[in-house]
Amino acid sequence: MASIVQSLWASPCLAWNSDYKTKSSRAYTRCLASSSRDSTLQSSDSVRVNGVSFVENRPLIDVGDGHLRKEIVQEKLEPLWDDGYGTQTVRDYLELAEEIIKPDGGPPRWFTPISAGPPLRNSPLLLFLPGMDGTGLGLVLHEKALGKVFQVWCLHIPVYDRTPFEELVKFVETTVRMLHASSPNKPIYIVGDSFGGCLALAVAARNCNIDLVLILANPATSFGRSQLQPLLSPLESLPDELHVTVPYLLSFIMGDPMKMAMVNIDSLLPPKQVVEQLSDNLTALLPCLSGLADIIPKETLLWKLKLLRSASAYANSRLHAITAEVLVLSSGKDNMLPSGNEAQRLAKSLRNCQIRHFKDNGHTILLEDGINLLSIIKGTGKYRHSRRHDYVMDFLPPSMSEFKKAIDNNRWYLNFTSPVMLSTMEDGKIVRGLAGIPDEGPTLLVGYHMLMGVELVPLVEEFLRERKILVRGIAHPTLFSQLTENQTNEVSFLDLLRLYGASPVTASNFFKLLSTKSHVLLYPGGAREALHRKGEEYKVIWPDQPEFVRMAARFAATIVPFGVVGEDDIAQLVLDYDDLSKVPILSDRIRNNNERAARMGVRLRADMTGEVANQTLYVPGLLPKVPGRFYYLFGKPVHTKGRQEMLKDREKARELYLQIKAEVQNSMNYLLKKREEDPYRNIIDRTVYKAFSSIFDEVPTFEY
Repeated sequence: MASIVQSLWASPCLAWNSDYKTKSSRAYTRCLASSSRDSTLQSSDSVRVNGVSFVENRPLIDVGDGHLRKEIVQEKLEPLWDDGYGTQTVRDYLELAEEIIKPDGGPPRWFTPISAGPPLRNSPLLLFLPGMDGTGLGLVLHEKALGKVFQVWCLHIPVYDRTPFEELVKFVETTVRMLHASSPNKPIYIVGDSFGGCLALAVAARNCNIDLVLILANPATSFGRSQLQPLLSPLESLPDELHVTVPYLLSFIMGDPMKMAMVNIDSLLPPKQVVEQLSDNLTALLPCLSGLADIIPKETLLWKLKLLRSASAYANSRLHAITAEVLVLSSGKDNMLPSGNEAQRLAKSLRNCQIRHFKDNGHTILLEDGINLLSIIKGTGKYRHSRRHDYVMDFLPPSMSEFKKAIDNNRWYLNFTSPVMLSTMEDGKIVRGLAGIPDEGPTLLVGYHMLMGVELVPLVEEFLRERKILVRGIAHPTLFSQLTENQTNEVSFLDLLRLYGASPVTASNFFKLLSTKSHVLLYPGGAREALHRKGEEYKVIWPDQPEFVRMAARFAATIVPFGVVGEDDIAQLVLDYDDLSKVPILSDRIRNNNERAARMGVRLRADMTGEVANQTLYVPGLLPKVPGRFYYLFGKPVHTKGRQEMLKDREKARELYLQIKAEVQNSMNYLLKKREEDPYRNIIDRTVYKAFSSIFDEVPTFEY
């Protein structure tokens, strides 16, 4: 046991070349520990965890001259940061595995990929527990992104290592306890892939007092019900000369080669180029699969199957003891395990478990296209620095790959609505684009909420595309409750809200957003305005109290009022709340849903009177139209700097509030009038224009 606890990779420290030209494992990882002979080089204030040197909670790195230095850390990430997704592929995994599996006689040990870092200051630690391969390379597609916000440690179990499962549990457990002792207020993340999922659950069951977040990718807790059970016995009697065929079979059973080959292909490319790149990737990938015979030789395969049986039994017998936060990623095309059903079973057996189901992925989900592990962690609200998730302070801005995926998914909607964004400069001149929006925060965008919030997607995406400004919306708390949670989909609506920085509307969150100098999106009309009745289109329905003005003045925020029109150009409201409340079945459902939301403590403005207090939530009946166009007008910025008198003088605060409200209404009146002059308001006219112009040309609009 002592050798397992004390040993980390004692070979010379390794580094990973960013262009992956080298094929040496020494170009992949860096040491987290120094060997015993150079332990005297550690500083006196360092702490050792399973042989890992820490100073001020940051790993020490061997720079190659016998000296250890602290790892460089970042303070924050900017919107559209480069997460490196797609720059590493399964081929990198297979080539690196050829070197890392070479026998060295050593026991299991931790390592950190060079590309995984440097992380943000005060980042939590993430432990990766591998699947059957044991290489620890399973995060190769994700480590660049994860390394920006986590301290990443990967467990390597050598090919010929025969450590029993319970000893592996103790090894990981010792690391977890030591890390918890050094940072007791920070969570420890454990990503378990297949077999590693069983290992993660076992460790969590034995350490209920430690704040653990488990992310399980097709955990092997269902190994006893595996589709491959009838084939396992014949493997023992398979001649050695035929074992070379087993890796090829396993590669197709465990994963989808097409998904693996698609990882570094830009989905925005023309179809012909996509097919060409896919063909090239498959041609390069398939010959590398022969290396799986070395990663999992016959003796090792038989041992791993026995290990899986004991791991599954051990973990399943202790599910009742687990209190950790758990996220299960399950695949719909897992040909090795019944992962979809197993995810549902675990959700019922564990106290705090969420599911994200990916219907088109195979068993090796972390090595396949379309899976960005960091995006999933962010979208499910799992990323945090302390015991409770903070929507503002724990937020990570969207990366460029996440933004490209959003653009790709929403391209049809942007083409249908062809949004026209207008803004007002300081001198009052109206210009096309967002040049009139202040560069720096705190900035408060205050405007009209169209039906069902249909204006949100174009607004957020255009701010990111044109100005690289992330607009942080504050939304109804119901959108962040279990009422909107859908665990059968890959991504829920709530995931997208969290991914792009939305937070529940509370005074605390509003305060934090302004104090961090964010660009905040606020709809004073809230749900009542977004779920308006017939005949209330483009009617500003705001409360009487100046709710946001005094808070803005406290932080000297710039207020930008805006109006938006176009909901009546894409759909007609045929059934509003008044209509639905007359249908008994629908009326009962609406009432029950709202009562359930109230019991969950997410009701807003319950102490108010008037129209704005009537925030009954429901889904209206809409009749689609031939798409028209969305029009936005951001008014002249209103500066509150130097106007702190509004903090005490309620009358002056109310005057400014009414001025902003009137500006929003005037902006919409202007747009409603001017859109009649737009020759390309109709989608047919826009389509004809695009057919005879460059794809980069902006579709014209009215004169402003």
